[in-house]
Amino acid sequence: MSGGADRIAAAFTAAAEQDRAALMPYMMGGFPDRETSLAIARSYADNGADLIELGVPFSDPLADGPVIHEAAVKALEAGTRLDDVLTICSEVSDRVPVVLMVYTNSILGGQGPAAFAARAAEAGASGVIVPDLPLGEDETIRSTMAEAGLAVVPLVAPTTLGERRSEICRIATGFVYVVSSVGTTGERSEVPAHLKELVEDVESKSEVPVAVGFGIGSPEHAATVGQVADGVIIGSKLVRIAAESPPKGAAEAVGEFMSEAAAAVASARSGVR
Repeated sequence: MSGGADRIAAAFTAAAEQDRAALMPYMMGGFPDRETSLAIARSYADNGADLIELGVPFSDPLADGPVIHEAAVKALEAGTRLDDVLTICSEVSDRVPVVLMVYTNSILGGQGPAAFAARAAEAGASGVIVPDLPLGEDETIRSTMAEAGLAVVPLVAPTTLGERRSEICRIATGFVYVVSSVGTTGERSEVPAHLKELVEDVESKSEVPVAVGFGIGSPEHAATVGQVADGVIIGSKLVRIAAESPPKGAAEAVGEFMSEAAAAVASARSGVR
């Protein structure tokens, strides 16, 4: 395993030893501003995050719903650049593994994939999630990230079927990101009924942990997902809390939600397994 994959595996193992799912909050780098986003990252680490998913703002984020898309636009309008996001990464990566959520254009831009991978690794990133890099599209990007010691986390959706699902699980490093429902990111009113079956099938095909994201909007949702998956990823809800809070109160506000979610996830498996 690469260094990044080792760190990710250790985080999931530590959570499993406590009989709970790993908790992985998402944040948009540079939102609502650079100083506040750094405070949010620290708050995540202080309030129960086992890993952090750190978004690199991009103008056309195809996987993201309106809340995260708007955060990306505002971050870009405020002048956020990759260097700013990597500064956030470097500030917290010694405490928890950081996985960058980044679109292909951001990797190909500048000096190309090798330079991006080197900069991400230098900032302490453990891995990358590249939602617009489907299996077989450009394997040089995947191999370049791996050579730099970064795990390359693939996504599996409910519509990813048959051998395709098996192939994605076989090449996964770090963990498999299971998209709970069809569509873009965003809070949902309930956890999909099919989720347990989907996670169990992915787990049967994967040698790395399985984490679920998209639509987890409450501590109760996090607990439900934590009963069936190795990891719980919370995104739009936290970004919305940050958006609706005064900048100086955003870190505290997301920290309060994180504490509630962490407590819910910690108790979720009592009597279940």
